[in-house]
Amino acid sequence: MILVFIEHKNCVLNKTSLEAISAAQSIGKDLGMNVSAVIPCDKDCVLAQEIAQYDLEKVIVAKNEKLGTYTPDGYADAWEQVIKAVNPQYIVMSHTYQVRDFAPKVAARLGSEVVGDCIRYRIDEKNPPANAGGSDLEGGKLVFTRRIFLGKLDADVTVGGDAPYFVTFQSGAFRGDSAVKGSSSVETMDVQIGEIRMTPEEPFQEAKATVDLSKSEIIVAVGRGIKSQENIALAQQLADALGADLAASRPICDADWLPIDRQIGSSGQTVAPKVYIALGISGAIQHIVGMKNANTIIAINKDAEAPIFDIADYGIVGDLFDAVPVMIEEVRKAKG
Repeated sequence: MILVFIEHKNCVLNKTSLEAISAAQSIGKDLGMNVSAVIPCDKDCVLAQEIAQYDLEKVIVAKNEKLGTYTPDGYADAWEQVIKAVNPQYIVMSHTYQVRDFAPKVAARLGSEVVGDCIRYRIDEKNPPANAGGSDLEGGKLVFTRRIFLGKLDADVTVGGDAPYFVTFQSGAFRGDSAVKGSSSVETMDVQIGEIRMTPEEPFQEAKATVDLSKSEIIVAVGRGIKSQENIALAQQLADALGADLAASRPICDADWLPIDRQIGSSGQTVAPKVYIALGISGAIQHIVGMKNANTIIAINKDAEAPIFDIADYGIVGDLFDAVPVMIEEVRKAKG
């Protein structure tokens, strides 16, 4: 069995959990394993019915009054009990800040390993799983790929020791809208929570202007090729025409031409929109690592050798100041 962690706040879903469901379903299909979801909550979570609409064996609500607010102690206790009761082979999670906080704690208690921030997986083609349903995949391991050195290299990793194995996937590695719908049962598991050794403060409230680009379906991003802050208005016009969000590479935010919450890359946000339009972005690895999981990448750059063209699905070698006004006009025409 594979367990998927469903992250939420007051029963409001963190959408990256749908990506985790998609990843778990893919692994389950390849290994012939059932997939179930776990929701830690302090009540009969209304979110459970939403998750039950996906193709899962069951949705488990790990219930205790101490799980109303996230704490690593509470979540670790809950997960330890669920894992021991269900005995899964894999625990699949999205690589969020919350998961990074408690997952290693649970794994350490169980003497297990965590393979974090993966971007994909494959089955060892030389040694396909001979006993996918067992607790040991020796002779047929899953191979997980992680990016290292700020995305300059990809490292293939296999897990060792006894199950369960903890795996977290980078945002955008799988698409949430690819999670297979279905129907599953919901069951409640009352869990015992020990001493909570911390008192959470009020949640951090970001500034009203802050945008979560990880939820954007279309992004128009600008780089140094935009030349000046005044020219960003042109990119904004394209974004408005497309119903897109405006983003930028690091030099633009360092120059205060756009706020830091618009930055894409290793030191900014990681995104996976349906369409990513890069205007005047050369494609430094620090930027690419934050957007290469976009479904469709469109790049405009005067330099035909710009690295961005190596990953672009469509490219225009030319001046963005010539190309973008034409794009805006054609988009507006298409919308009537």
